[in-house]
Amino acid sequence: MTTATRAYVSRLAGLTVFDPNGDRVGKVRDVVIALRVGTASPRVLGLVVEVAARRRIFVPMGRVVSVDPSSLTLASGTLNVKRFEQRAGETMVLGELLDKSVVIAESGRPAHVVDAAIEQTRTGDWVLSRLAVAEPGRLGRRGQLHTLAWDEVRGLALPETGQGAETLIATYRELNAADLAHALQDLPIKRRHEVAEALDDQRLADVLGELPEALQISILGTLEDDRAADVLEEMDPDDAADLLAELSNVDRNRLLELMRPDEAESVRQLLQYSEDTAGGIMTSEPVILTPDATVAEALARVREPELTPALASQVYVCRPPSATPTGRYLGLAHIQRLLREPPSNLVSGALDDLEPLRPGAPLAEVTRYFATYNLVAAPVVDDQGRLVGAVSVDDVLDHLLPDDWRERARRG
Repeated sequence: MTTATRAYVSRLAGLTVFDPNGDRVGKVRDVVIALRVGTASPRVLGLVVEVAARRRIFVPMGRVVSVDPSSLTLASGTLNVKRFEQRAGETMVLGELLDKSVVIAESGRPAHVVDAAIEQTRTGDWVLSRLAVAEPGRLGRRGQLHTLAWDEVRGLALPETGQGAETLIATYRELNAADLAHALQDLPIKRRHEVAEALDDQRLADVLGELPEALQISILGTLEDDRAADVLEEMDPDDAADLLAELSNVDRNRLLELMRPDEAESVRQLLQYSEDTAGGIMTSEPVILTPDATVAEALARVREPELTPALASQVYVCRPPSATPTGRYLGLAHIQRLLREPPSNLVSGALDDLEPLRPGAPLAEVTRYFATYNLVAAPVVDDQGRLVGAVSVDDVLDHLLPDDWRERARRG
């Protein structure tokens, strides 16, 4: 194995960290540096490493004995597992330095930082030695890229302005929504809002669903009303209803009016139920089929990528109309059973007549229902026999855990 003495931070992000015995420690999430007076290259203090249960810890750079393209190895398996807290005078390279607006000293031309190289000196210390910067392009083209020494760039005395989010979002591209939500919580507030603003509507909707309520409200409040309504439309109706329920009546109604009528109506239906009931935690968009649907049609529907595994575990058969609240509810079909049926058979021939939940069923009753029948999703039917939604096990767990469970998980 060849040990590198220079490494670009964007390539370090996500690399696996191993202890001397080859056991996995975690993954690199950022690099911490300390700026120095004048034009001296910043000193690399260490790495932010994500270990078990998404806990982020600090690993001093002196503990790193080898760096290669696929991993980093530490000199010792003994680590301080206290959660990382950024201190005054420390700068996060991915979180704060990338995308900063700078000026190329020689030409005076503007540019922005797209990457940074850290390098080991002869004394064994690490410094941030070089920056990759890109000039603005013309007519939508990518501008010229330069690799410059730290002292060949001006404007990095940590002013709070000029930092976009494109490069950081590219670094986060492979993270799932829950992991990106955790990463956002570790960013400075201003940076967090910049990243949220730069995410597309669907991605931001997915991330909002994984954030604590206070942060959901904070981020939604930074968006223009039209954009906020677009993001709410992309959220699962139950998540959107939970978020809107935390807003004032004025704000809630304003955003609902800006949403598409069909999307707003689904959310309004959910808002009428208490949050600690089956109606309050259900989604109004389960997979609904008519009695003449075939097994092949059912299997095609549950392949839709936006469905969660829980909602894709079964389909619900109802008389028309097929949007909630539906016509008369007839029963549910488990996908596991449908996989054993000929594709041309009707789904209605493989129904389970399990007694459904009522919208007003309290959370304790919902929990017992799931435990009794070993379900991952369950139908919710109103007094008129219409399917109004389905409760999934992840929503049950979300409401059983303490309100701050996401924050506790982040703190480890």
